[in-house]
Amino acid sequence: MAQHSEKTALVLFSGGQDSATCLAWALERFDRVETVGFDYGQRHAVEMQARQAVRQEVVKVLSQWANRLGDDHVVDLTGFGAIGETAMTTERAIEADARGLPNTFVPGRNLIFLVAAAALADRRGLEILIGGMCETDYSGYPDCRNETIQATARALSLGLDKSVPVETPLMFLTKAQTWALADRIGGSALVEAIIEFSHTCYLGDRTHRRAWGYGCGACPACELRAAGYAEWAAGA
Repeated sequence: MAQHSEKTALVLFSGGQDSATCLAWALERFDRVETVGFDYGQRHAVEMQARQAVRQEVVKVLSQWANRLGDDHVVDLTGFGAIGETAMTTERAIEADARGLPNTFVPGRNLIFLVAAAALADRRGLEILIGGMCETDYSGYPDCRNETIQATARALSLGLDKSVPVETPLMFLTKAQTWALADRIGGSALVEAIIEFSHTCYLGDRTHRRAWGYGCGACPACELRAAGYAEWAAGA
C-alpha cells in the first residue's frame, strides 16, 4: 500500500490505458484528485466519450477511495490542434515523417497540456500534476521524455512563482509493467475495467474487442498496448 498523503492532485486524463492507470495511482495516494481532458480536435470523439466511462468504472472498482475523486474539467484546445495537421487531427494515413516519427505526433501537445493543466490547478488549489507520459514503450514522441517533462515543470514553477511538481508514474515502465501496476492497485477488476472502457486506438475503433481491449490492432498505440498485455499476461 502506498504511503498516504494529504496533498491534492490534477490528473491529465485522456481516458486511455495510461491515464486510467495514473488515475488509480493518484487515488491511492492523495486526498483530493481532479481530472482534466483536452479537446484538441482529435479525429475521433470516442476518446473524449471514453473519459467519463473510465472515471466511473475506476471509482466503482476502487470504491474505498471514491470520495477522493473530485471534478472533471475539459479544456478546449481545438485551435492548437489545427496547427499541426497531423494524423491525429486530420483524415490521413499513419506513416513515418522525415524525422522517423509517426505522423500521429502532435508537435508540443504535452507542453500545451501541462501549461493549461498548471493554470487550472493553480485556480483549483491543486498541488501536483500527474501525467501518463512514458519514454520506455512509446512511439518516440520527444515531448514524452522525462527530460522534457521535468524542464517544463521547472519553467512552470518559474512562471507561476511556486513549485509545480509533475509526477509521471509510468515514465520508466514498460507497457507490461503498466498492466502490472494496475493489477497491483485494483486487481483483476481494475484490469478488466481498463480493458473494457479505456480507449487508446488512434483510429477510434470500438468494434473489434480483443484480449487487451478495443482497437484496430494495427496502429502504433494498439501495437504497444497489445504487446504489453501479452507480455504481462504471460507472466501474470
